[in-house]
Amino acid sequence: MTIPLNCELFRELPMSEDNILTPNGWIRGRLVHEYGKVVAIEGTPCDPADNDLPYLLPGFIDLHVHGGGGKDIMEGVAAFETITRTHVRFGTTSLLATTMTAPADEISSVLGQLGTFCEQRPAGSARVLGVHLEGPYINPGKLGAQPNFAHTALMAEVEAYLRLAPIRVITIAPEIAGHDGLIRALSERGVRMQIGHTLGSYEEGVAALAAGATSFTHLYNAMSPLHHREPGIVGAALAHAKYAELIPDLLHVHPGAMRVALRSIPCLYCVTDSTAAAGMPDGEYKLGSHTVTKCLGGVRLADGTLAGSTLTMDQALRNLVKIGLPISEASQRLSQFPADYLGLEERGRLQPGSFADCVRLDRSLTLTDVMVEGETIDFKNA
Repeated sequence: MTIPLNCELFRELPMSEDNILTPNGWIRGRLVHEYGKVVAIEGTPCDPADNDLPYLLPGFIDLHVHGGGGKDIMEGVAAFETITRTHVRFGTTSLLATTMTAPADEISSVLGQLGTFCEQRPAGSARVLGVHLEGPYINPGKLGAQPNFAHTALMAEVEAYLRLAPIRVITIAPEIAGHDGLIRALSERGVRMQIGHTLGSYEEGVAALAAGATSFTHLYNAMSPLHHREPGIVGAALAHAKYAELIPDLLHVHPGAMRVALRSIPCLYCVTDSTAAAGMPDGEYKLGSHTVTKCLGGVRLADGTLAGSTLTMDQALRNLVKIGLPISEASQRLSQFPADYLGLEERGRLQPGSFADCVRLDRSLTLTDVMVEGETIDFKNA
């Protein structure tokens, strides 16, 4: 089967035959691209179990990235390229730069720099799609690893932030007085309002969804838990959500709880919540104004609180497969669903007209090739 688009064909990624995951299923064949877009997928339908060819999947889209390669988003523009080059080595082809709770002047400074950076994509880097503002509009009683600069949202402040950078997602605690109106107003403007870092009740979570909230930030973590007589925010998510984030590092959430969420939330998508420690050896790193320690596969504050992760998206894929998901569904939760959540029809899937963002993995699910917008990434020699 050939799915053509009218233009001259052009190949850049080594074009050996692959098992290509498309929205219509697996195709054994070759992907063709030009000027950063897929123009054809040449081949025939297949079952990857019937051959030993590599997998070609849509590039991973991570909507919650604080840092990587020893650098933190809150450090500003000097850190951005290191972070995007680090994550592309692990198959992340696009991401949301995620801020920490901080004083307003610090947030404004970082947003101003991100606004400029989002307009470009340095060679060898993942694309920054915009910003995830995680705080400061959270409950000070449920900070998790966020610094203690939480405060009630004011529309004037949010408006100022929106002028600085393309803010795609805002994490917010819905139980804070006045936040219901802000959720409604911002969601009507296309900002994805996520419930997180919250002590809210089940009823407050359901009301926030009715007001326009669309997802939950790192489900289970930093939110009121499920109890059979007090379902909490977790209960609201499991009962009513279409979308929610999950950190599949097998440390933040038990595999059993992951399966509950996967059965309950149709478009559950996975994020890394990665910190500066991602892609780095054990040691001390910055997370906003905090110093965190990477050891034993995790990142923690001095008191032992989990503080983001060291997860990468290729490992997230392997972890999802490890707990029983087929590769096609694991890919969907790392690519298509986050793209759908942001309304990005040209990302998160491999089909004519989509961006040529893809990852090739061998049969052991080891990453071997990455392409971003038609550019083959030389991450092995980085």
